[in-house]
Amino acid sequence: MNWHFDDFIYGSIDGAVTTFAIVAGVVGASLSPGIILILGFANLFADGFSMAAANYQASKTRNEYIEMKRKQEEWEIDNLEEQEKEEIRDIYSKKGFKDELLEEIVRIITSRRKVWVDTMMKEELGLIEDEKAPLDSSISTFVGFNLIGLIPLIPFMVFMAIGVDPNSEAFFYSIIFVVSAFFIVGVVKGKIVKKSKMRSGIYTLIIGGIAAIVAYLIGYGLNFLV
Repeated sequence: MNWHFDDFIYGSIDGAVTTFAIVAGVVGASLSPGIILILGFANLFADGFSMAAANYQASKTRNEYIEMKRKQEEWEIDNLEEQEKEEIRDIYSKKGFKDELLEEIVRIITSRRKVWVDTMMKEELGLIEDEKAPLDSSISTFVGFNLIGLIPLIPFMVFMAIGVDPNSEAFFYSIIFVVSAFFIVGVVKGKIVKKSKMRSGIYTLIIGGIAAIVAYLIGYGLNFLV
């Protein structure tokens, strides 16, 4: 299996945000700490699996669509050769090539069938084949979601394991943990996409923080209505 860090980061951010949102919402509603763990783990496995399955289906569908369009281009090259050559000529003419150089480019591209098909896929259809296996993408998403999504629950698990009743102190540690997780995930994301790691970390932290604050306020407000 090949790990795909873009899918891992995608799952990580969503896992941390949704799990901490549940923690914040339950604490805001002043419900039992046991409810936090029940809802938290339910979210990890159910929502994590749902995201992984959706990622798998999306990747698989995209690959199938690209394969269908490739076969269509291959058929057109085999059966509409001159028309397809003219399309290559038009594509590179619009790029500024002309006269002998343009004809040489057309000759070179159309002399190799795979290069010809690849060029039509990219230049005409705007499709670039993805070498990622759908199963690898879905597993990377699931692992990221569960691994990072578990972090907000750790303080409550530790407090209950040592026989101490989780209270606002556990929530405080949960905040510290998830803030660190948001920032680190953002930094890693920034490194992968070759952008400012500090800016990416802060941006991810802000997005996650907003989701958590909204969930806490909703839980806190519902506590007065119930």
